[in-house]
Amino acid sequence: MRYGYWAPVFGGWLRNVDGEREASWENASRLVKRSEALGYDLTLIAELNLNDIKGIEAPALDAWSTAAALAAVTETIELMVAVRPNFHQPALFAKQAANIDRISGGRLALNVVSSWWAKEAESYGLQFDQHDDRYARTTEWLQVLDRLWTEKRVDFEGRYYTLKDAIVEPKPTSSPERPRPVIYAGGESEAAKTLIARYCDAYVMHGDEPEHIAAKIADMRTRREAFGLPPMQYGMAGYAIVRDTDAEAMRELERITTIPGLAEGAPPAGFANFDQWLSGTELERELKIREYSVSNRGLRPGFVGTPETVRDRMEAFEDAGLDLVLLQMSPQEEEMERFSAKVIRPSQPRRLRS
Repeated sequence: MRYGYWAPVFGGWLRNVDGEREASWENASRLVKRSEALGYDLTLIAELNLNDIKGIEAPALDAWSTAAALAAVTETIELMVAVRPNFHQPALFAKQAANIDRISGGRLALNVVSSWWAKEAESYGLQFDQHDDRYARTTEWLQVLDRLWTEKRVDFEGRYYTLKDAIVEPKPTSSPERPRPVIYAGGESEAAKTLIARYCDAYVMHGDEPEHIAAKIADMRTRREAFGLPPMQYGMAGYAIVRDTDAEAMRELERITTIPGLAEGAPPAGFANFDQWLSGTELERELKIREYSVSNRGLRPGFVGTPETVRDRMEAFEDAGLDLVLLQMSPQEEEMERFSAKVIRPSQPRRLRS
């Protein structure tokens, strides 16, 4: 299993709990540099110009300038940076991303997100497509990107983008194992899964039980094989609470999932954004309002309890075919230290697998 985590571009990841660290370069860079020593493999740098965790007026770090700076001050960690095609002209983006990949020594990866937040696009004067149109745009955007990273000169004429004699040099670093930056993407609609199986390298999922994750992986493997493409990687979101006893873990779970003001009709600032997201997505399984407190269905995997409980759950997901867990924790620095010591690199041996 590879272990990744969300970089603190919003300061923290709990929608209804105050007291987390501020969103700042100082906090983000310190944590990411420390995570390399702790054994983490990857950090996901979310791209949102408005803060959908703490409310739209709260600070949010820019993803791509943060990624460029992190590329220069880290050594081993993979930098998975979210990108929304409707926010980035593909030829200019291809140039920018190739340069960041070079700075990092080949550690850049993309998390391609077909935007869901109409309010944000409207605020910044950008096109916001309807659901299937978003994936049609993303398909064309990825086609342009791939050609610019593999061909000397590119002409392209499509529904969304037109290029004439475009050149991107230098290109991203390339090797037989990694010919270009790894492209991750997630989605549960038919349009999303078809696009990901055809054009991406890895499928990332919201948190869920192992049996549901296994079924999703089996479905994507079938889709991938139908295109005659090599196997994909598979990742999943999860929120971790590791404590010495189950009772301690349950107390922390209760603390972070209590939504102040909801019963009185005065919920926190970010709740409206969550409600709007629900209305604009096509999800396979019903979301519970309680999950507002932790994004990406992070509590469903059950990474809550003693170190032994969490390690056993991780092994169940490995058995299901999962390669990568993308963790959220809070307060992040303290919890990442604990998770590394007790789960990633525990003193007791892991069970042998047949």
